[in-house]
Amino acid sequence: MTSNLAESTPPTMSQRPGTGDDAAAASEVDGVPRARRLGLDTAYVATALPLGVVGFVVVLTGLALGLGLLVVWAGLAVLTGTVLAARALAHLERGRLRTLQLREAATPAYLTAPPGARPIRRVLTPLRDAQSWLDALWGLAGFVTGLTAFVVVVSWWATALGGVTYWFWQQWLPDDNVGLVQLVGFGDSTVLESLLNLLAGLFFAVTLPAVTRVSALAHAGLASALLCGRAELQQEVQRVEEGRSAARVAEAASLRRLERDIHDGPQQRLTRLALDLGRARHQLDQEDPRRAAETLDAALAQTRATVEELRALSRGIAPPLLVDRGLRVALEELLDRSVVPARARLELPEHLAPHVETAVYFVVSEALTNVAKHSGAAAVEVAVHLTDGSVVVRVEDDGVGGAHLAKGAGLAGLEQRLAGADGTLRIDSPSGGPTRLCAEIPL
Repeated sequence: MTSNLAESTPPTMSQRPGTGDDAAAASEVDGVPRARRLGLDTAYVATALPLGVVGFVVVLTGLALGLGLLVVWAGLAVLTGTVLAARALAHLERGRLRTLQLREAATPAYLTAPPGARPIRRVLTPLRDAQSWLDALWGLAGFVTGLTAFVVVVSWWATALGGVTYWFWQQWLPDDNVGLVQLVGFGDSTVLESLLNLLAGLFFAVTLPAVTRVSALAHAGLASALLCGRAELQQEVQRVEEGRSAARVAEAASLRRLERDIHDGPQQRLTRLALDLGRARHQLDQEDPRRAAETLDAALAQTRATVEELRALSRGIAPPLLVDRGLRVALEELLDRSVVPARARLELPEHLAPHVETAVYFVVSEALTNVAKHSGAAAVEVAVHLTDGSVVVRVEDDGVGGAHLAKGAGLAGLEQRLAGADGTLRIDSPSGGPTRLCAEIPL
């Protein structure tokens, strides 16, 4: 028995406004506590200047020397050494992005000389890699952004700490010192000087996290663009190629399975149907209408069985109900036909892309088939909903567990089909159950 749940559950304590989760979220920046984020950003900016100086000196000196020596060919070796040094500094910066900025920093695939290549080719290969020159450009540009961020953040920290503590160390200043009060034309009151510096320090202290964050983001943004942008593009191309390859493999496997099913099912029945019709004709020629009628009845039964098998096979290509009436109705029909009692929670829009609807349908279909065949479950729950630009399908049963992608062709084929739609499949199935299958298909 299927139950499609549309009711909404009341918010829990953690979901209600004005609770501890809201306070915790307010004290975090990008999921990181504010104090820790300030410390990470300060450390990132503080180390940016010395690394920027090293990169600027190495890259500028190496490029100048290498270009000057190109007339005697020794410049090629110098340029190669320069870009390799810039590559090492780029690796260090990616590590800083991961540890101090807590962001993903993909490492690009650099060109490498093939085994057994000549020395001249080994020297020229790094110079032919576009990423090598982006690393060298970072050595120059990173010095500019690092210096700017360093000056701003250090000035902000100094002003904040100096202003807040001015009341303490004010007593050691020389008597002829020109203070902030005198500069703004308010006289030379010591109390007013202390108060004005305190207000300035508090202002800089309050704005310090935001200024430090912006300075770190400016430096890290340029680093990410120059050092990781090409790597992200390479990963995207690789993902698309893998998805296309998986789609071809899944399509080929589906065609082979369809061919086998047609050969073992409808083709055999049609062959028998032809034999039965031939026998009925022979019996009519022999003037034996009773036996001919029996043979025709058997042929009619074979025809009906063949039609049913062809309908079942067509569901594996393009389910008619999915095409005609949409994903929700097709899923409800799947759940109604489920051998194991199924409970559903379907939260779907009216229309999705055809390839997304097909992928969702086959995930649910294959999951219910596996539950019926292998799980020994007494109940199964199916949930389909949208989140973050993707359709998420969750199927959970109370069976014996032990399911794994490597154990059966069904789940492996389902993973390939999802890869063809840029989707992912995860299975959590400890021994003894329960089994949780989660598929995510991007819109």
